[in-house]
Amino acid sequence: YIFEFHSVKWQEESFINPQNISKLLKSDLGKLYFSTVRRVLPSAPLRQKSPVNVTLSEVGSTGKLRWEKWNGSPPNGAVSIHNSYADRIDYVCKVGCHSGFYNPSMGSYCHYPNKKEEHRSSSFQILVNEDNVEILEWKEGSYGSVPKNSVRTCSSEEMYVGKNEYGLGKVDPKDQCFYLPWKGKQYWYRSYEVLTQVKAEEDLISDVKYNIKHDKIFKEPPKTLRSSFVKNLSHMNVTKTVSLTQTTTDQRRWDCSHAFTVGIRTTMKTGIPGIVEGHVEINAETTHTFSRGNTWTEQVSHTVSLQLTVPPNHSCKVKIVGYQYRMDIPFTARLKRTYEDGETRSAIVSGTYHGVQVGEIRAEVEKCKPLSNSKRFFKILDIWSENLLK
Repeated sequence: YIFEFHSVKWQEESFINPQNISKLLKSDLGKLYFSTVRRVLPSAPLRQKSPVNVTLSEVGSTGKLRWEKWNGSPPNGAVSIHNSYADRIDYVCKVGCHSGFYNPSMGSYCHYPNKKEEHRSSSFQILVNEDNVEILEWKEGSYGSVPKNSVRTCSSEEMYVGKNEYGLGKVDPKDQCFYLPWKGKQYWYRSYEVLTQVKAEEDLISDVKYNIKHDKIFKEPPKTLRSSFVKNLSHMNVTKTVSLTQTTTDQRRWDCSHAFTVGIRTTMKTGIPGIVEGHVEINAETTHTFSRGNTWTEQVSHTVSLQLTVPPNHSCKVKIVGYQYRMDIPFTARLKRTYEDGETRSAIVSGTYHGVQVGEIRAEVEKCKPLSNSKRFFKILDIWSENLLK
């Protein structure tokens, strides 16, 4: 819990519409007390589709290990092997769900096995391990078996990246073998190696730098968070203390596909951007832990207390009013990833911070209105007074 307390002496015009001042019937407003209580909620889960087989990793188009569309040359971090049999460097590629090899000396084609033949295509994807962050290992398999955390080629079919002494190909568990493309034909083998990804256990995100010059701030119209009516049923002025409390939810989300992974404990050291007088300011660095997602949610309790003098037989409406801000801010950070074998690797990542914040909380007093029976009340009061004088 984080507690903030403020006591401020307000002038009437600082929180009352100037057009209504003359209509308050000499209402007297004293000190206004404002307090804020913050309660951090558990992180929200990432919105991700469940993998087809949770025991096997499925490489997508985002993240540090990903399939990237071929654009004419091997990108930085392209996954490769030294093919000792052919004495050349081959790169891991795929067409659809069929993995194979790309070799620069053989043109801009991915060679892959399918339906008893070697095929080649100029439209393909290549496997990339950006910044060499992920730890990849080749592990033995046979008769269609694949080790834990094997690299899968797609979600629609159970196919994996494989190799043997002659080069790269695909492992097809349902056919219980490894397929190799070679000189126009497809060859199969019962023993092979499968590409696997060492499981990460913990991520540390630090050195977060927000690019405030390129921030986008959206301010919504003022909204009444809570209101209350103060009634005076007597025939003289009454001074009452009014207290209103309302809870709002502030949300912070860091979108960075390279950093936040389901099932990995993530610790983030960063200052939190906030709106102060219409501008973004970064507060002091704090540490936050995420175990189920990339969102940090905080419940904020706003309380205002004020003294209000209500005219006889009138009702005055008091409101808590605030503005909701939305922020989109680019950022960069350093990612340090620790793997199950104890090895650590680091890289620079980038993303966008999205924040939702309720601010500029203030109290407003609307025009005090006569109660519906006020005319009848004063008429009876006049008759009663006249009778006393007789």
